[in-house]
Amino acid sequence: MFSRRREVGFAIHDAARLLRTYSDQRAAELGTTRAQWAVLVRLQRCEGAKQNELAEALDIAPITLARLVDKLAAAGLVERRADPNDRRAHRLYLTEGALPALVALGRLAEDIMGRALAGLADGDVEAVVAAMATIKANLKAELHSGAHHK
Repeated sequence: MFSRRREVGFAIHDAARLLRTYSDQRAAELGTTRAQWAVLVRLQRCEGAKQNELAEALDIAPITLARLVDKLAAAGLVERRADPNDRRAHRLYLTEGALPALVALGRLAEDIMGRALAGLADGDVEAVVAAMATIKANLKAELHSGAHHK
């Protein structure tokens, strides 16, 4: 029998896996992938980022991001521009064509999360958001401290 605290770990893992799977299925409705969707949304938040910065923010390998950006550029959604301060680097920007895609993806995200959070009151949703922020902060602090407790 696991403690309630250990059950939280399983619940987070299972919910995240199911959310990824469901999001993959739903993203296909718009002819995209969850990975491409993540790149577009993150780029919307930090337009002009270098590829390596964006890869780090998304926690993916730079080569993986390069392939995703290749596909998004071929679809006319993202463009690479030379970095004026570093000729080896490129900065990434959304094209005008990305805006309708982001609007559609935003509506899809609202629908997905509406279904995932069905039955939860607004206060419960706020409590989950706050709890997850605390969990993330705790884990980041542990990772950055390098301390491993036994």
